Amino acid sequence: MKKRQDNTPFIALGSRLQGVPEVLTLGVKPNFLDYTPYERELISNARIILFPTLNYAQFFTTMGKTIFPSLETYLYADEKIKQTTLFYMLSIPHPRTRIYYHLHHRDILKDFTFPFIGKLARRSAQGRGVFKIENANELAAYLKLTKVAYIQEYLTHDRDLRVVLINYDPLLAYWRIGTPGNFRTNLSQGGRLSFDNIPPEGVRLARESAKNCKFNDVGMDLINCRGKWYVIEANMKYGRKGLKTKGLDLKEIMRQKLLSGKLFGQKSNV
Repeated sequence: MKKRQDNTPFIALGSRLQGVPEVLTLGVKPNFLDYTPYERELISNARIILFPTLNYAQFFTTMGKTIFPSLETYLYADEKIKQTTLFYMLSIPHPRTRIYYHLHHRDILKDFTFPFIGKLARRSAQGRGVFKIENANELAAYLKLTKVAYIQEYLTHDRDLRVVLINYDPLLAYWRIGTPGNFRTNLSQGGRLSFDNIPPEGVRLARESAKNCKFNDVGMDLINCRGKWYVIEANMKYGRKGLKTKGLDLKEIMRQKLLSGKLFGQKSNV
């Protein structure tokens, strides 16, 4: 049986805060009854549950427990279609985007002219599954990869702005600058980091958008095209390279926010 440390006020399931002395990490088990009776008691009595995963986040929210990250952060992770719909419903500026199911693929060229962007609605992290489509042959090749086409207008840009936010507090912002001839700015696609001349209006839009969407552990990606800012997507599995480049220890930052109550926007009682 896993023994609880003395004076441990916080319970976590996921491993993001593994090793933090104030947090007891129980691990993620597929069945609730896989936890020992003692662990189940700890979970049931805990006021706050950290990193519960999508599966348990739903149950804890129903039970009225405070969780981090939010249920919305889990629900919209790697869900481009849902994010786009949410952005539109919340009037968050977003590139013109339409979804086409198989029977409506023929309508794509009625609504868009080349070039435009085609994305896989899922599995497109790190720039994979994102395509700049410039002709009918490239469109046909893209449509062979997916039954649900996610088509987005192409906005010219040579960089995008990544803003990392913890409980809606901008922790770090940096440019991701693409290489010549590559429309992708992802670091895994050869992009480079820059911390120079970070625009406050972009950071402000990222913060407002994350707060409106209730995404409280997120990397928001934005671009500026012809003087207008657009939110491209929210990344719940944001990379750590930018943080490490600036010498930031994300685990320690979260620990300090947890102990101060700032992880939940309130003062801690412990």
